[in-house]
Amino acid sequence: MKWLTISIPTAVSVAVVSVVLSGPTGGRLALSSEAPSAQDRQAGSGAAANQSLRYAGDVEHGRYLVEQVAMCVECHSPRDSQGRIIDEQRFLGAPIPVRAPSWSSDWAAAAPRNRGLPGYDDEQAMRLLTEGAIKRDGTQLRPPMPRFRMSHQDAADVIAYLRSLE
Repeated sequence: MKWLTISIPTAVSVAVVSVVLSGPTGGRLALSSEAPSAQDRQAGSGAAANQSLRYAGDVEHGRYLVEQVAMCVECHSPRDSQGRIIDEQRFLGAPIPVRAPSWSSDWAAAAPRNRGLPGYDDEQAMRLLTEGAIKRDGTQLRPPMPRFRMSHQDAADVIAYLRSLE
């Protein structure tokens, strides 16, 4: 059984969403207001870098996580005039399809290309997916990018899938 935990910022706090992944068609969803454990926070980017070297990514499981769980395609892909995702341009970057909430002053206007993870080495991509949407320069990505707290294996699977799209 695998867990995928995603932290989502809200107006008041952070909602932590945990998904038990039991296969490509099933899973359970649990919501919690608890922050990651001290042990998880202490792992740090050095541990993430070391872990990324130890996990072989499973492209098919990564595809499932990207397309069915994290739903990356929804923001990172352009749409036609009727709002449908343009298949040939999946994961090539696009304007964010939802307006910023009134309480957000830092909402991103566009999501960048993530097909192939250009500009990210494996260590940086691992940190982004396991430590809460941390950019290459160590700063926080802007909303609405979810604050992912994936396991190292799930992150390695996502990295393998996105790199396979090139």
